[in-house]
Amino acid sequence: MARALTISRVRVREGAEGEYLAAVRELAALAASRGWHLWLFRRPGAPRLYLECSESPSPETHRSLAERPDDERRLEDRIRAAAEYEGDDAWEIWESADEGTSDKQ
Repeated sequence: MARALTISRVRVREGAEGEYLAAVRELAALAASRGWHLWLFRRPGAPRLYLECSESPSPETHRSLAERPDDERRLEDRIRAAAEYEGDDAWEIWESADEGTSDKQ
């Protein structure tokens, strides 16, 4: 199976940046312990604008498609209460082109 990735542009609501960052940090820690990854990038000079990069072992296990445990769902709810995903392609799934490439580096 190919790894799966989404890159979502996120705009944090005014005054909610602390809550958003805390929830993303907690979700990233859970993700790491469960075999998937969540990275966050900030756009310099653009207040409250972020990119969330989520990678999973397969499309079927990705956070945008698979049923999530209760603790992850609660964190996702906190994130969505603090921020809005921009664009119709926010949860567009991308698959790795060459499975195993990163293991060889």
